[in-house]
Amino acid sequence: MTPRSVAIATDVLPVGRIVRRRPGYTVVRSPSNPAHFWGNFLVFEEPPGEGDAHRWEALFEREFGDEPRVRHRAFTWDRTDGAAGRAREEFLPRGYELDDSIALVAAPSDLRPHRRANDAVAVRALDPRGDDELWAAVVELQVADREPGHGEEDYRSFSLARLADRRAHFLAGRGAWYVALDPDTGAPAASCGIVVTDGRGRFQAVETAAAYRRRGIASRLLVDAARHAARAYSAERFVIVADANYHALGLYESLGFVRAERVVGVAWWQGEPGG
Repeated sequence: MTPRSVAIATDVLPVGRIVRRRPGYTVVRSPSNPAHFWGNFLVFEEPPGEGDAHRWEALFEREFGDEPRVRHRAFTWDRTDGAAGRAREEFLPRGYELDDSIALVAAPSDLRPHRRANDAVAVRALDPRGDDELWAAVVELQVADREPGHGEEDYRSFSLARLADRRAHFLAGRGAWYVALDPDTGAPAASCGIVVTDGRGRFQAVETAAAYRRRGIASRLLVDAARHAARAYSAERFVIVADANYHALGLYESLGFVRAERVVGVAWWQGEPGG
């Protein structure tokens, strides 16, 4: 599978992903983290048309029905122009949420520090073989920053599994997880991952703890992490994906990222919306 979309391409690359081409669609599976929506999903060539919700759900059940821990359904399509087809009409009445995302890209030479970047925090990569206390603190940062509707324990289990997957990737020298540490307490004020495959560095889970927001910490973290990944892991192009309505898009652009594509998908899960 060679997706047109750089967002989808970098979603299917991490270690542990199993990608299978089927007639008319592609299956992406993450056996070690079945709760991950965008680690276990179907990719179609075109957006949904009339009647596709029922058909796509049947295909998802065929592919994932043998795994009871997959308690969601997620679909996307390999278009870069934001085409939604009949996604709203077909899926929203069934309880799905629309995922409308912008992928931004930058070369290392494009990135520039923000004029208000925080100089006090210490940015460094976590050791995939150690730093267990900091890895645990990153999990708690992610749990605290989860979207409404995600249960705390379920999300903690998801975050633990996701970071375990990433640590395996990083042990192979394919990127790192970065933290910006409070100079007084040593606690992570912000964190993000960069997974590097075939020269592409995909940012993962850029999050800032609530008490540290609007202090220039995320902008410092992003640029320092990218520079390190370019030096240490030969990343030649960075990709960051955010919700089309996310306030941080302007921040990313101020650092040198440019909008490259708009990708749409839909997801449903058991429980309350967002969980």
